[in-house]
Amino acid sequence: MNPGPRAAKPAHFDVDRLIDDRRIRIVVTCGSGGVGKTTTAAAIALRAAERGRKAVVLTIDPARRLAQSMGLSELDNTPRAVKGVDVEAGGSLDAMMLDMKRTFDEVVEDHTTPDRARQILANPFYQALSSSFAGTQEYMAMEKLGQLRARSDWDLIVVDTPPARSALDFLDAPERLGSFLDGRLIRLLGGTARAGGRTYLKLLHAGFNVVTSTLTKILGGELLKDVSTFVNALDTMFGGFRERAEQTYALLKRPETAFIVVAAPEHDALREASYFVDRLSRDAMPLAGLVLNRVHASDAAGIGAEQAVAAAERLESSGSHALTAALLRLHADRLKLAARDERIGERFSAAHPEVPVTRIPALAGDVHDLDGLREIGELFDAR
Repeated sequence: MNPGPRAAKPAHFDVDRLIDDRRIRIVVTCGSGGVGKTTTAAAIALRAAERGRKAVVLTIDPARRLAQSMGLSELDNTPRAVKGVDVEAGGSLDAMMLDMKRTFDEVVEDHTTPDRARQILANPFYQALSSSFAGTQEYMAMEKLGQLRARSDWDLIVVDTPPARSALDFLDAPERLGSFLDGRLIRLLGGTARAGGRTYLKLLHAGFNVVTSTLTKILGGELLKDVSTFVNALDTMFGGFRERAEQTYALLKRPETAFIVVAAPEHDALREASYFVDRLSRDAMPLAGLVLNRVHASDAAGIGAEQAVAAAERLESSGSHALTAALLRLHADRLKLAARDERIGERFSAAHPEVPVTRIPALAGDVHDLDGLREIGELFDAR
């Protein structure tokens, strides 16, 4: 069966050209878990800094790999200077990890009065919401990105998003959290406190009494009171939440932002990458390209996989040169992996011919320091 013509080779994704473009102020990396996304974000930020950009990298992923690779004992909600960066070109590098509760606290403190802020911060429902409510982390990532962009300390912000499809949840989180806070149920609960609690309940329709009674049984009277108090304390901030989120969302669509999809040559990872590409296209987000990590390279000058296996079989049957036979089989396995990686990559490019790609070869070990990040950065330019 004729497999048909091979897909045209995709355009090379020139990462250096991207980070050298002073018009680019925000780079967002997204991808599924376990594909080297955090390492890629760190390598981009370091390379940009050593090419003259004043960069800060923000990780939303709670993993500690970013801190370890940059020689920092820990990362928190405050950008910290990374030591050991070559600043000869005039650049610098800071790194931080999102603390969603601290960021939420900062939003409350910055957008309401001190007395009201104290009420909100002490409220048990707020404490639960700011620590664990679905979407809060991604919403606060938007808040933090907006804060960093508003400052003049950096000319490039690199954002490392959470793994899997939640990597794009921060695009939906503002609307989700805003809808929750503005929702009918929350407003209803808030109304009980504004109208005097039980006195107000007596004036409502019988159906509402049933709903509230059920909620009280499920949530508990104390929690219902906490929610009501929280909503009333936060009432003046609803518009601010939505307005700032919309501003940051609009910022992500501007030409100064570039999204980079990171994947590995695995079916699941590239399936997720396709999802990211389609979603970014649908939302008119500026996609710069795909970084395909951990690609096994073939040695075109050496013998082929079938030749290596045949030679290994001959040596094994003769009972001699066992080590050479083992090395030949290892060589054949690597060539097969390289061919598989090439096929999988071609399949993605056939589906998304408009997406430029850069391939990063599989390294012998994990990246755990600045030198390892530099090596990744140098490979960005390899073709």
